[in-house]
Amino acid sequence: MEAKEFWSFVIGKKKEIDLLREKIPAALSECIDPARFVMEAISEVFPVDKRGNEGGSDLAWACVLILESLIPVVVDPVIGKSRILVTPSMKEQAKEIAETWKKSLEERGGIENVKTPDVHTFLQHLVTFGIVKKEDLEFYRKLVVASAWRKQMPKLAVSLGLGDQMPDMIEELISKGQQLDAVHFTYEVGLVDKFPPVPLLKSFLRDAKKAASSILDDPNNSGRAAQLAARKEQSALRAVIKCIEEYKLEAEFPPENLKKRLEQLEKTKTEKRKPVVVPANKRTRVNNGGPMPPAKAGRLTNAYVSSFPAPPPFVRSPSHTQYPAPVPGYPSPPPMYGSRSPPTNPYAYSPEAAPPPLAGSYPGAPMNYPAYGGYGNGLAPAYQQAYYR
Repeated sequence: MEAKEFWSFVIGKKKEIDLLREKIPAALSECIDPARFVMEAISEVFPVDKRGNEGGSDLAWACVLILESLIPVVVDPVIGKSRILVTPSMKEQAKEIAETWKKSLEERGGIENVKTPDVHTFLQHLVTFGIVKKEDLEFYRKLVVASAWRKQMPKLAVSLGLGDQMPDMIEELISKGQQLDAVHFTYEVGLVDKFPPVPLLKSFLRDAKKAASSILDDPNNSGRAAQLAARKEQSALRAVIKCIEEYKLEAEFPPENLKKRLEQLEKTKTEKRKPVVVPANKRTRVNNGGPMPPAKAGRLTNAYVSSFPAPPPFVRSPSHTQYPAPVPGYPSPPPMYGSRSPPTNPYAYSPEAAPPPLAGSYPGAPMNYPAYGGYGNGLAPAYQQAYYR
């Protein structure tokens, strides 16, 4: 298929990304010029997104996938990654694309305003085509640190020639409160002894606790403070638990207490979502706003439930909205009732069961919500100290 058709095929198969990662290299190896084919395929969104403001969803994932899949196709089978089998003309075109992206970065306000997926695509482009420039290493370092949370960033940093700068980069991440990202970088370059992971993970959780407390204290978030603080805590717990399992740190940092706390927060969140049941005697008529009989009116011995249509318009309803006992009986009913005599007091419901006037304030039913993860009474959520010691 043509490059554009191939691109449309890939972006339509996002749910099968693992299968694509397995099959695309073999497909690219059948191309006459794989490098040209790939550059044409991703040209719609890289180096500049040509879709404009109506571009829709981010497609950087597809660019990265295709660029990664090209590496085994263009790597020298004998020498390895140090030699990329790309024609000189295609390598020059790849360099031009990289320069175009850098210029667009300046137009978008610099590194601080660029999206991480775009950074990932650019760095993968450099590595795939072997066009890394030593004079741009400081620029690459800034891009990597700014997007350090991306899973592939540690490997890309090494491929970009930043291995010698890793200790300084890890310290920079720690100083910015990105201890979790620092852990991934330490394992990539074998600096675990210099930067032990468990203290970093515990420090990350403590910082998350402080952030949750600051959310509770923020007057601008008074209505959602508990929810936002709990979400912050849940996110930190999940990330740390995943990191413990990935690097086999269970012996040094048992995750059981963290998992229990996470389950407690998720259970509280589920309970908060339960709908509130409105009592049956609070129902009102839709047509005229008057009181509506209880749903189980048939259980009342003195309740009169008529199966006939509503009375004619000339029969006036009482002007009052509450019916204290006793209420004077209505005049004799019209002949439409037949031989059956209506009750002397058609509104003989219990005064306590009648709803209050609509013009007044409706007394809300008491709702006893459970305490939200320890956030009740305006207190900040408390981590169990056993989590972090």
